[in-house]
This record gives sequence, structure tokens and C-alpha cells, in this order.
Amino acid sequence: MNLVTDLALILIVASIVTLLFKKLGQPLVLGYIVAGFLVSPNMPYTMSVVDKTSIQTWADIGVIFLLFSLGLDFSFKKILKMGMAPVIAAISIIFSMMVLGLSVGHIFGWSNMDCIFLAGMLAMSSTTIIYKAFDDMGLRQQRFASLVMSVLILEDILAIIMMVMLSAIASGQNPNGGQMLESVLQIGFFLVLWFVVGIFLIPQFLRSTRKLINDETMVIIAIGLCCLMAVISTGVGFSSAFGAFVMGSILAETIEADKIIRLVEPVKNLFGAVFFVSVGMLVDPKILVDYALPIAVLILTILIGQGIFGSLGFMLSGQPLRTAMRCGFSMAQIGEFAFIIASLGLSLGVISNFLYPVVVAVSVITTFITPYMIRAAEPCYELLERKLPKRWLRRLSRISGNHQTTAAEQSNWKKLLSQISLYVVVYSILSIAVIVIMFAFFLPLAHKMTPSWGKEWWADALCGLLTVMFISPFLRAMVMKKNHSEEFRALWTESRVNRLPLLFTVLIRIAIAATFLFYIINHLGHFKNAVIITVAVVAVVLMIMSRRLKRRSIKLERVFVNNLRSREIEAQVHGRRRPLFEGRLLDRDIHISEFDVPEESEWAGKTLQQLQSRNRFGVHVSSIMRGRQRINIPRGDTVVFPGDRIQAIGNDEQLAQFGKAMKNETISDDPDIEKREMKLRKIIVAPNSSFVGKTLQQSGIRDKYGCMLIGLEEGKENLTMISPSHVFEAGDEIWLVGEEENLERIIKRNNELTN
Repeated sequence: MNLVTDLALILIVASIVTLLFKKLGQPLVLGYIVAGFLVSPNMPYTMSVVDKTSIQTWADIGVIFLLFSLGLDFSFKKILKMGMAPVIAAISIIFSMMVLGLSVGHIFGWSNMDCIFLAGMLAMSSTTIIYKAFDDMGLRQQRFASLVMSVLILEDILAIIMMVMLSAIASGQNPNGGQMLESVLQIGFFLVLWFVVGIFLIPQFLRSTRKLINDETMVIIAIGLCCLMAVISTGVGFSSAFGAFVMGSILAETIEADKIIRLVEPVKNLFGAVFFVSVGMLVDPKILVDYALPIAVLILTILIGQGIFGSLGFMLSGQPLRTAMRCGFSMAQIGEFAFIIASLGLSLGVISNFLYPVVVAVSVITTFITPYMIRAAEPCYELLERKLPKRWLRRLSRISGNHQTTAAEQSNWKKLLSQISLYVVVYSILSIAVIVIMFAFFLPLAHKMTPSWGKEWWADALCGLLTVMFISPFLRAMVMKKNHSEEFRALWTESRVNRLPLLFTVLIRIAIAATFLFYIINHLGHFKNAVIITVAVVAVVLMIMSRRLKRRSIKLERVFVNNLRSREIEAQVHGRRRPLFEGRLLDRDIHISEFDVPEESEWAGKTLQQLQSRNRFGVHVSSIMRGRQRINIPRGDTVVFPGDRIQAIGNDEQLAQFGKAMKNETISDDPDIEKREMKLRKIIVAPNSSFVGKTLQQSGIRDKYGCMLIGLEEGKENLTMISPSHVFEAGDEIWLVGEEENLERIIKRNNELTN
């Protein structure tokens, strides 16, 4: 019963506080934290939560759903398409802020583990808070905002990796390079394995059951898969949150991703609210007073550090000084991942109790300052432009252009080796996974099935043959992939010098494939090494010569690629994917942005010609998405409807004015909404009424008085529908529907003519 009471208290207080914060225009995350502070045992004058253990369990579930939702918004393909610019910016910013966090912690004499976790917290800006700030300030459509969001996506995935590494470091209590390298390798191995297997199996399952799945079953399936991956992740030594993120990223590549996001959103909001409330419950006012100086120093560290190092990070990624400063100043806060990392440290028992409330206080204050930091970027740039020597500005401009590379600059060798390395890594991981599963599960089962009078050699042989059969498509693809590619052929014909290195790449892959076979045979048999190597080489050669295996490997790869691109293909079909020419527009300081027409917009019902978007704002409407319909290059007589998503082309200023006008030009609320109630009235046509002798169409009941005639009464129970040509007669009993005022006008008119 205590759990229900506590939950009721949390949700009621959170609802009141968040409504207040919504009124004040502040992020709801802060409202949840304040609500947690009010219901915590640290507040002596208010009701407080009794069963903190159960609330913490719910909060842990909240972390799982938060990261699952983050994974649903994440896409490995988006990261690959971003290029190196966001990667350079994200790594630069994270490294700089972690160094600052370690330095501040050591200055105050905190423990090594406190300093390490503090560094992780300060390195992560808040995606939620920054997105909300951009949206509130009307900046979300500008180009620098999209750059910031790209870096934040990378920071989120790096934060997941950081959590796993921090867990490994905390368990050893002695962080060193070996542990970090081992953690990174483990993360990479399981990420590739889970992602490849998940993309191969899950879309197939959803596709085969698509006709049977409704909204209810989709929620159950999505949450079930999330929890399953969380359990698997915990079983192999990672956190449950990491597994939830991985499953979310796998489902993000399916056609059903948008539906899953919509259906899981309420569940995520509920448990996420409990998590953020639990964050506020750990805030102790006494600790805040005692650690006022560290809080102030950490706030200045974040503001100054992100302002300087954040701007430098974006400059190193290829952005001009003005854009880099706008990006860097926007990231001057910490948010939800700082709380998650702090919760991890507390659950592992490796950080001090004071660190959590200190970080929460820093997050709250920097969140309030975020809009002012975004606004301060432009004046600071203008000040630098006036104060810095011109040669310094020119040098900064050269620095910002050093890292802009294109695919055309990459050599054939670089392309070929990177692609071969990718195939070797992916197929090696899949082969290792198959071997582990066969040796861990099938081999013991085969030994148990061995007859008492027989020997175990046949079980080993059966397991070995099946294992080789299962991994043979992977090994063949590893050896043969890219051997007939354009890069390989170009290098082969370009110079005889290239031929020996090219053959060496094939031999290396044959050796790797032979190593897998060597391991299998050596594990199951007791032959001499020479025999094992000979058998392995012969088997690899047979695999290479096998056209059947070639067809199997190609078929498997096509299924995987088709599953991986299924959501992208569906988005192209339904018009939700951005045009490919957008990248070229960015070089000319214009880009494409999307705007949703509000339901109450004055633009609804008007044509594009009437809106005059080109003359008023200088933007071009390139497409209109309406449900599953896409209207490309709409004509001037195309009508805009509520809920339409408009794609427009222009520069930052033009698009900002266009979006502001769309948002502001709305129909105001009806002050007389109570008078809009529809009522049913019976009216008897008087002998001298003006309706007598007129048809329904001539009477003006609909056009003049705004009412609707339901029917003509005949008897006590029947109403007869009448046509517009019906002629009214005295004594007709008609039933009308309309607003009270309009009905009174008809009645008054009828009575006036009667007297």
C-alpha cells in the first residue's frame, strides 16, 4: 500500500509543479526535479515518500525506457552519413570537459573515483534541454542547431559507452588503460554482434507477423524485446540500460519504428518522470549550503569550458568562428545523462553521497542559464571580431577549413582496405558467436545423447561439421568479398606493383578463415598440427570454389541489407526522407526545413498563391506532406490544410521569419465558446409567418439564420425528411438544430409576423 501512496504523492506533486513550469516556459525536467525535492525526506515541512526502495526500482526502469527511447531516435546510418565533422567536434568537447572535470575534482581534494565520475557528468550536454531551448527560441530550423543536434546524438552514444566503461572501472577500483581497452573491445564486439543479428532477425519477424499486430500487441512486443535485451546485456556483464539502448537502435531501422515511438512514448514519460523525481529526492539542502563554492566553480567551469572548448571543437570540425561560437555556447549545461551517470555511481557505491545533489544543483542552474548563453553567442562573436587582429581571424578561418574532406579525396587503397576490414570484423564476430553457441549448448547436448556403449568422437564430429557448415557462408564472404570490386580491379590494372599487395590481402583473409577452422578442429579433435592446417586450407579452398556457398552468402547479405534499409525505403515511398540535393544547398548558405501547420492556423484553407510565401519571406515551398501523400513542387492553387508538413527552402533568417509567421498567425480562442452549444427546437409555422409559401431553400433557415432543419413531424414518433423544394404550410411542425441565438432569431421572426 505504501507504494501506491508514494506513487500518488509523486504524480500529484509532479503534475502541479510541471504545470507551473510549463506556465513559466521552463523545461519539464526541472519541474520533476523540484517535485522530487518537495516530496523527499529532506524536506521536513511537506509530505514525503515512505518506500524509497520501491521508488528507486521504478526509477531504474525509467532509465531503461529513457535509453530505449533514445535508441529509437538513434540511427547508425545517420552517424555514418554525418561524416567526420560531428565526430571531431564531439570527441574534442568530451575530452576537454573531462579534463576540466578531473582538474576541478582534484583541486577540491575529492577521491579519484569522484573525479572520474564528475568528469563523465560534465562532458555530457543535455539533448532534451537544448532541443527545448531551440524550439522555444525559434532556432530549431537554423543550420547551427542541426549541427548541435548531430554532436548531441554522438555524445549520447558515447555516454552509453562511457557508462559501460565506468562500470568496468568501478568494479576494479583501479582504473587503467588495460581495463579501458578491454571495455571498448567488448562493447564493440557485442554492438556489432547484436546489431547484425538483430537487423537480420527482428525485421523478418515483424514482417511475417505484420498482419497480426495491432497497437496493443506492438507495445507488448517492443517492451518485451527491450526487456529481453536488457536481461542479455546484464548477463554478459553490461548494464541493462545499455541493452535497452541497443534494442532501441535495432528497432529504429525497422518500418514499425515510428509506430513504436508513438506507442512507447506514454510509458517512457511515466517511468521517466519517476526517475527524474527520484533525482530530486536525493537533493539535500544542507549539502547544497556546505558545497556552495564547488557548485559555483562547477557552473563557471561548464559555462566557460563549453564556451571556449565547445567553440574550438566545432571550429576543428570545419565550422566558421561565428557558427562555432553559436554551437559551443548552446551546449553550456548538463542534464539527464549526468543524473544517470551519478545514479550509476551511487548504485555501485563508488562515489560520495554529496556528489549527486551537487551535480543536480549545477544542472538546474545551468539549465536556467542556457537561453541566455545561446543569446550571448552573437554579441561575443561581434566583440571578438572587433578586438582580435585581422590576421588572427584569418588564421582561425583557415583552421576551421582544414578538416573538410570529401569522398573523392580518398584513395582506392583506403576505400578497399576500410571495406575489407569492415567485412572481416563483422563476419569474424558472427563466426565467433556461432562457435560459442555450438560449443556451449549443442556440444554438451550431443555428449548427453551418446549411447553408453559408444564413444564421444561422433558427437564431436557432428558438432564440428555443423559448426563449419553454419559459419562457412561467413568465411567465404570474408575471403571473397571485394575481390571483384571497382577499387580492386582499378588497382590491379593500374600497376603491376599493386598486384602482390592485393594478393596478400586475399591470403591474409584465407589465413583468418583457416584460423577459425583450425580452432574448431583442434578443440574437438586430437590430430597433429600439420593435418589440422592441411584440412583447414583444403576446406577453405573448397568453400571458395563452392558456388552454392556463394549463393547462400549473397542471399544472406541481401536479406540483411534489405532489412537494414527497410525503414529508409518506406520513408522514401511515403515522402518523409529529405531530398538528396539538400547537401548542395548548404554550400550556398540555404537549406531545407520542415514546418507543421498548426490546427488553429489562419493559413489553413488558403492557397499558396494567397499566402505569398515567396514575396513575404523569400522562401520556396518545395513539398507538402499530407498523411501518406507527398505533393512535390506544389502549384499556386494548392490549398494548405491543418496538419500539413511543409518543406521550405531558404536561409536561416528567411526560414525563421516563415516559421514565426506560421506559428503566430493563428485563430484566437472563441471568447463566446459557451454560446456555441447546439440545441434542438420544435417550431410550429404560424399562419402569417414569412415561411408560409416558401421552399426550404428560399426560407434562409441555413444560409440566413445558420440553423439546420432536421425534419417535419408527422405523428408523435415520426420525423419526415424533406427536400429543399418542400413548400412550408401553416401549422407545419418543424425541428431545427442550431445555436441558441440563431434559434431565437427564427422564433422571434416567426412570432413578429404572427401578431
